[in-house]
Amino acid sequence: MTPKVSVIIPCRDEAHFIDQCLESVLASEYPPDRLEVIVADGISSDGTRQRLEWHATRNTRLRLIDNPACTTPQALNRAIAAAQGEFILRLDAHAWIAPDYISRAVQNLEEWGADCVGGAMRTVTPDAGVFAKAIRIGLSQRFGVGNAHFRTGSEQPRSVDTVFGACWRREIFEQIGGFDERLERSQDIEFSTRLRRAGGTILMSPEMKILYYAPATLARFWRHNWSNGVWAILPFAHVSGMVVRWRHLMPLALVVGLAGSMAAAAGTGIGWLAWMIAGPYLAANCIASAQNAWKQRSMKLGLQLPVVFASLHLAYGVGSLWGCARWMAICIKRKARQ
Repeated sequence: MTPKVSVIIPCRDEAHFIDQCLESVLASEYPPDRLEVIVADGISSDGTRQRLEWHATRNTRLRLIDNPACTTPQALNRAIAAAQGEFILRLDAHAWIAPDYISRAVQNLEEWGADCVGGAMRTVTPDAGVFAKAIRIGLSQRFGVGNAHFRTGSEQPRSVDTVFGACWRREIFEQIGGFDERLERSQDIEFSTRLRRAGGTILMSPEMKILYYAPATLARFWRHNWSNGVWAILPFAHVSGMVVRWRHLMPLALVVGLAGSMAAAAGTGIGWLAWMIAGPYLAANCIASAQNAWKQRSMKLGLQLPVVFASLHLAYGVGSLWGCARWMAICIKRKARQ
């Protein structure tokens, strides 16, 4: 018998994206009677709730549950508790999946014996902002995102450390627990780390097509990267061991190195010390930008990509630096209470 799949979607104030996300799921080729969709809404106030209720009245496969805590991990845990499927597939409201995504997810889990599977993310932007194309490219290149294979893609299925649009066997949650509700962000990275430490395997399958709608303006791109940087560090305040991957800490190392070299130059009066980190980074940035601009045959991208790569790395790194300050504050408060 075809296994039942529960698609869970944490959601809050996503009026611009929720329709296309739900429509892609409900248009799935997976047998309708073996598919349910559970949206955990964090008390949306931008019209999202009305859109969800509209969809729910027209499709009995869709269930809407409340998430009064308004955080992603609590939304996920509430949705998992309400789910009835043998497989749990998590989507973000900023995602769109191909009609065969769910069936391929189940097939891959059964054929490969993996504990989790996800697709190759294709980054798109919802509008044609000045930097929109450069942002799309920056978020899919190794210089921009390191060895995040679910972003950069692969020709063949491969084992990875985490995936986007993940599908798990339900028993995984019974074995290692749910998402850590202390983590407003990075709870998916922590869960994947916990899964791998328990001996689980995570598969990225390139034939599973999934879109991710990224911020299209440079200002929103900065804010998003800054927040990601903060939450690359804060899990250390709550979880023991190495939670994130080394690629998540490289922007912090870049920012600290830049600040340190400039401080050394100012303190010694030796100007070239300021370029010890900045020089190699600028060279690598320009080379990566030129290579991608040449592939696209676009001089405009050659000018925009250095800005996008620097925005990605510096905003993330400065956010991580702020995350370190918050981590220290949490540890001090915790120690004072003891």
